[in-house]
Amino acid sequence: MARPLVIAHRGFSQVAPENTEPAFRLALQASPDLVELDYYHSADGVPVVFHDRTTGRTTDAAAVFGRADIPIAAKRWEELRRLDAGSWFGPGFAGTRLLRLEEALDVIQPGAVTLIEHKAGDAATLHGLLQAQGLLGEVVVQSFEWDFLTDFHALAPEVPLGALGPPQFWEGHRLNEDERALSEAWLDRMAATGASVAAWNTRVDRAAVAAAADRGIKVWSYVINDVDTAGQMLAAGVNGLIGDNPALLWKALAVNKPAE
Repeated sequence: MARPLVIAHRGFSQVAPENTEPAFRLALQASPDLVELDYYHSADGVPVVFHDRTTGRTTDAAAVFGRADIPIAAKRWEELRRLDAGSWFGPGFAGTRLLRLEEALDVIQPGAVTLIEHKAGDAATLHGLLQAQGLLGEVVVQSFEWDFLTDFHALAPEVPLGALGPPQFWEGHRLNEDERALSEAWLDRMAATGASVAAWNTRVDRAAVAAAADRGIKVWSYVINDVDTAGQMLAAGVNGLIGDNPALLWKALAVNKPAE
């Protein structure tokens, strides 16, 4: 059995500001299999690496624009590049700038596979960007928007896709905790999108992982930031661990024998 993959969540985001070049470069020093990032589109259609829909939590937008919580989609790239995305984390990261998606790929791809989380935007834009960089088939794309996955799969069937879950709502219904656990029903729905990975939270058990394997689907669990939780997920047989500290995930693999 192949060992579970180590996936750095927003880079090495436990020791550097998430989704920035320092976080990605520090992650690469920990030799993860994949480095995850998130992106939105700016007002002028540029894919910008950022996790939140708005700027307030991780930038100095209040100082630059006079208002903290501005949607990424409301500002052009030339405006967004003025923001400091590092000072919130610590003075040593002051002046860290946002990255365009292609810039982040240039940092990550020489040393690991990029796990690109789509937050917003159309499938054609991402397809065109990856095609221009010669990276179709060289990255993994994931999203909570399963319709986006279906659209992207139609454009680029060679790109592995991850269906993020669990959804909070499905067909207009707010799901309870039991309904949000990974199940055969969810696996059937995600298989229809073309996804080959279920990127799920810790509501995963051995039966779900086995059912996924029967469908040719891998299961990656997030966000795993302690060895005990990692051990529980490894006991369930997951194929990947996504966490803010890739070094800790390597430790978890060393001290926990994966399920046979």
